[in-house]
Amino acid sequence: MNLRDINNMTLSKNENIKAKQKQINLPKILRQEIKENNKIIKWFYNIVMLLGGIGFLIVGISSYIGNNLIYFLDASEIIFFPQGITMCFYGTCGILFSINQISIILNGVGEGYNEFNKELNLMTIYRKGKQGKNSDINITYSLKDIEGIRIEIKNEYFNVKQNVFLRIKDKNDLPIIQLSNPIKISDLEKQASEIASFLNVPIKGY
Repeated sequence: MNLRDINNMTLSKNENIKAKQKQINLPKILRQEIKENNKIIKWFYNIVMLLGGIGFLIVGISSYIGNNLIYFLDASEIIFFPQGITMCFYGTCGILFSINQISIILNGVGEGYNEFNKELNLMTIYRKGKQGKNSDINITYSLKDIEGIRIEIKNEYFNVKQNVFLRIKDKNDLPIIQLSNPIKISDLEKQASEIASFLNVPIKGY
C-alpha cells in the first residue's frame, strides 16, 4: 500500500467521522406550537358584541317596565311588544354568544402543538378542548406510519382554507395545520417542508 492509498483511506475515515458527528448533532425533536391567530381582533369584536347585547337587553327591559334603567339608553318610544321583546331576544343571544367566544379565547381552545420525536419514534398531536382535560385531543402515531405530507388549499366563495395533512399508513389523512385566515403560500409550504425534511418524507400537491 503506497502513501497515496493511505491518504485516501485517512480522508475517507475523516469524512465518515464528520458525517456521523452531523447525524449526532441533528435535532431529535421537532415541535410546532399551534396558536390562535388574530386574538386582538377577536377580543375587540366579542367585547363590542357583548356591550351591544347588554345595551339591547337593557332597552328591552326598560320598555317593559316603562322606565329607563340607564338614562342614556332611552326606551320611551319603544313598545315592549313586539319591539322590546325582540330587542331582549337579540340582546340575550348576543350576550350568550360573545361570552362563549370569550371563554374559547381565554381557555385557548384549539391551541396545542405538533411534536415529532425521533428518540421515542413517536408523533403527538395535541389540542386543547373546551370542557377541560377530558375533551382535549391527544393523538399519537409511530413515525414509521407517516408516509408523506399533503398541502390542501380550498377557495370557498370568500373564504380560503389552508390545511396541511399527514398521510398515515392505512389511515385517513390527519390534519395538523388548519388555517381559516390565509397566509402566504410560501409560508405554508415552509411549515410543511420543515416537517417533511425532518421526517424525510415527500410532500404531495394541492
